[in-house]
Parts: sequence; C-alpha cells; structure tokens
Amino acid sequence: MTTPAVEDRSARTVGPANGAALAAFLAAGIGALAVGLFVILAETDLFSAPSLYAPAGGVSGRTTFAAAVWLIAWVVLHRRWAGREVEPRRVHVATLALVALGVLLCFPPLWALL
Repeated sequence: MTTPAVEDRSARTVGPANGAALAAFLAAGIGALAVGLFVILAETDLFSAPSLYAPAGGVSGRTTFAAAVWLIAWVVLHRRWAGREVEPRRVHVATLALVALGVLLCFPPLWALL
C-alpha cells in the first residue's frame, strides 16, 4: 500500500533563472527615465551636459550620461539577480512605467509647464 501524502520533491520542476534577462529589461527602463531626467534638467538650466559632438550639441552629452546610468544599472541589477528566478510581471510593469515616464519627460509641451 502506498501513502498518497508523501510528496516527491525531485519530480517538481523549477523554472530557469531569469534574473539576468530581467535585469536587462529593468535597466533599459532606468536608462529611458535617465534620458528624460537629463532633458528636463537641461531645459530648467539645472544641469548642462557638455557637448561631446559639436554638430549634435548638448544632446550628445545627455544621451552619453543616460547610457552610463543604463550601464551602471544593468551591472548592479545583473550582479544581484544573476542565477535567480525573479517575478517577471512586476519587472515588466516597472519597466513599462519607467519608459513611459522617460518618453513623457522628453516632450516639449511638458517643458512649458515648468
């Protein structure tokens, strides 16, 4: 006679680690928000990014700083989440919210409200 209350834990499958991939997703959202913040800071004269390429003007410095923020966020999140299973829904929602906010901050009509 077998006992049905015994659970075979070795038969349970665990999903693959998705932390490294989701770290890249969230870092992209952080980078998009950084672009928007650097644009707003430049438009309010609180921060002036240097022009790294003269024909592009200040946008070259703002995007370079935003890319640096993105890379730092990616490295930090990757080191924390690599090899772990992370809840994807929360990360995707946060990423979409950050990207939407970053894009919104780049619109000139919003600058007029400041």
